[in-house]
Amino acid sequence: MEPGSGLQQRRAGGGLDLGARRRKQPPRPADFKLQVIIIGSRGVGKTSLMERFTDDTFCEACKSTVGVDFKIKTVELRGKKIRLQIWDTAGQERFNSITSAYYRSAKGIILVYDITKKETFDDLPKWMKMIDKYASEDAELLLVGNKLDCEVDREITRQQGEKFAQQITGMRFCEASAKDNFNVDEIFLKLVDDILKKMPLDLIRTELSNSILSLQPEPEIPPELPPPRPHVRCC
Repeated sequence: MEPGSGLQQRRAGGGLDLGARRRKQPPRPADFKLQVIIIGSRGVGKTSLMERFTDDTFCEACKSTVGVDFKIKTVELRGKKIRLQIWDTAGQERFNSITSAYYRSAKGIILVYDITKKETFDDLPKWMKMIDKYASEDAELLLVGNKLDCEVDREITRQQGEKFAQQITGMRFCEASAKDNFNVDEIFLKLVDDILKKMPLDLIRTELSNSILSLQPEPEIPPELPPPRPHVRCC
């Protein structure tokens, strides 16, 4: 008998197919999706934070975002598989009419400033006005002081960042470095966890029953611009 013929005969006779046993099962689809938007002045590192989290990459000379860009990452928290859609918005004012359309659908908002550039910190009230005007009142807020790797050039103390966040109801604060990959995962995962904690169980079940991962194509144009919110979040 030729070597291996016994195995071939067992396969032909309906025996165990080792190849079939090695086949991988398809990955479990995500339970639902969440949209997060990253905002802040030009050059604070919004794109770098997004790309570090989604792709674990860092570019020293990233080009400024034109309008809006987005990336997708699936994470698992609280026993749920979540398709996280992260919108990276341009920091220039001329794009505000475009980027503002993305606020309403965001369950979480990450507001970023550069700890080495005081003007980006001074711009935070302007961004809060955008949030108050367009975002849902239920959106989770996280303030991030980026570029912690440039500590020697720091112009904004940690205490200043904490004080600003404390003035905004429900806003968390942390400092991070996209370059050194410090606190980046924590930023996004903690935000998602906070969102999940606030979502009523029946809403989560609704999301599941609607099977939002009937996987429609990701939007290429913003939703219709929502009307201004009647009440502001801060004084």
